[in-house]
Amino acid sequence: MKNTQQITRAMKMVSAAKLRRAQDRVWNARPYSELMRAFLGNLVARMEARSGGDERPVHPLLARRPEQRVLLVALSSDRGLAGAFNTNIIKAAQAFLLDRERAGQQLRLITIGRKSRDFFRRRRPLEAEYVNVFARVSYADARGIAAGIIRRYTEEETDAVYLLYNEFKSVLSQRLLVERLLPLKTVEAAPGETRVDYIYEQDPEDVYNRLLPRYVEVEVFRALLESAAAEHAARMTAMDTATSNAAEMIESLTLNMNRIRQAAITKEIIEIVSGAAALQAAG
Repeated sequence: MKNTQQITRAMKMVSAAKLRRAQDRVWNARPYSELMRAFLGNLVARMEARSGGDERPVHPLLARRPEQRVLLVALSSDRGLAGAFNTNIIKAAQAFLLDRERAGQQLRLITIGRKSRDFFRRRRPLEAEYVNVFARVSYADARGIAAGIIRRYTEEETDAVYLLYNEFKSVLSQRLLVERLLPLKTVEAAPGETRVDYIYEQDPEDVYNRLLPRYVEVEVFRALLESAAAEHAARMTAMDTATSNAAEMIESLTLNMNRIRQAAITKEIIEIVSGAAALQAAG
């Protein structure tokens, strides 16, 4: 038990060190992602207001279709010993796939992380799977995942894409999120507020060709960073609890061992005294 306690304490310290780096990357990625989302939301809203919904979309990623074929991208971890981190993701994914409101839709699944992959591939076919991504989250991995999502959406293999992941809130708190990645959400102007308008130096189609794939890549990258930070926080909390439980168990086992040893010593003393008394009586 002491050896196990040393392992859990070491895992807690490793997760704490990784969490600090992962947390910094999350804080750096969030502002860029939020501004890009708001910027593109304003662009799409302005474009729809001008066209009145009659014109063909400037870019295939701006197409809006009835949600008949839905793609869910579930982000778990590659390793366990992180408390309920992976269990919550799997339960949320099952709830999404078994939702009665989506009974008439074709639901497809992409898993990122070994734990969700191992669970779902025995139960349903997977559209794609990605493992060993969270050892070192890189933008290249996000670009590769985003490329598959973009291809499926532009070729009309799917009508909507949702991301399921744990958002990092604090060391003790992670929030489970289901966010729609595609199609883009428009930014609604508040009452009395003037909607932001933009002047294009390049052709609008060229602007969208550069910005929209980058938007998908950034959103996937941010989700990977959020999930990685949440995983380290969950593992650190779980290992801290395991270390405390090990300490309590060691104390309980030590007390029990001392009682047994004391009872054995007392028994030996009684036998020696009884034997000495018997010898003295016989003499």
